[in-house]
Amino acid sequence: MPEPLSKSFSSKVLRWFDSHGRHDLPWQKNPTSYRVWVSEIMLQQTQVATVIPYYQRFTEKFPSVESLAAADNDQVLHLWTGLGYYARARNLHKTAEILQSTSDGNFPNTVTGLMKLPGIGQSTAGAIAALSMNVHATILDGNVKRVLTRCFAIAGWPEQGKVKKQLWKIAESLTPKERVKDYTQAIMDLGAIVCTRSNPACSSCPLNKNCIALNEGSISEYPGKKPRKSLPVKSVVMFVIQNSIGEVLLEKRPPSGVWGSLYSFPESKSPEELPQLNNLVIKRGKHEVLSPLRHTFSHYHLDIQPVHLSVTQKTNSVADSNRWLWYSLDHSVEVGLAAPVKKLLSALT
Repeated sequence: MPEPLSKSFSSKVLRWFDSHGRHDLPWQKNPTSYRVWVSEIMLQQTQVATVIPYYQRFTEKFPSVESLAAADNDQVLHLWTGLGYYARARNLHKTAEILQSTSDGNFPNTVTGLMKLPGIGQSTAGAIAALSMNVHATILDGNVKRVLTRCFAIAGWPEQGKVKKQLWKIAESLTPKERVKDYTQAIMDLGAIVCTRSNPACSSCPLNKNCIALNEGSISEYPGKKPRKSLPVKSVVMFVIQNSIGEVLLEKRPPSGVWGSLYSFPESKSPEELPQLNNLVIKRGKHEVLSPLRHTFSHYHLDIQPVHLSVTQKTNSVADSNRWLWYSLDHSVEVGLAAPVKKLLSALT
């Protein structure tokens, strides 16, 4: 990147930010490394408007590394329910435990050090370092990729190795030595507010005279689309098992894999194949096949057939197991719930 263009780019973005950028987001108030870190993890794959209420509830419950490290994993996942990509929450908890045990809750002050922590990639590490420590660091999140691919007409899907490497090189050359904290927020804001996925406000963009895609009339071509793949379809039967006082039986899933450590319904491959449940007698006369639903992951569709069953509980031993939980529909127990489970429980309520 020629030096004059690099200086011109950052100064235009910063001037725009001073007048039109976002200055009152919750994590911008008292921007400690902890608060910025939580926000950056939540903002991965999720829009600001969705994140704000989750962030406020999360930091109210866990205001520090120490409080998060001491939390029960189920509490953490409970506060994450609905945000999706639950590995993010598990990594937050794991990182808090690491920081508390190795550095008294303090974060590394380098991008390289931050990247050694679970769930923190290069862009997230750059954001934490720049926004909370004012360290000269570069970011390349989805908003920044969109701005750069359009401004410099970088063809191809931004996640492809060669394209991503080119974008990192450009992003690093554009990051100014001064006001790096403001520039980091500014370039993210520009992508989120002006250079949006659809209907970008190009007339309001401080870079419109430099934007190759705009001047060539090819804005819609950038960023390049991910090569399309048809998603496979899997199917499962989920048993919504309810006892005589209205509680629903949930099973805690293994720590790794789909919905790791979240609570879900017992499953089987067909409505006739009842799950193996100790100490429960299922009344076959009281069952109802509910409306099916589809849940889509990034790599496949899951077709769910819910079956509602009434049971007689012979003993309380199931409730005492770490694997099983009788869940009250008043949500008095704080656990993480898989998205379809939350939806089906709401329907029962």
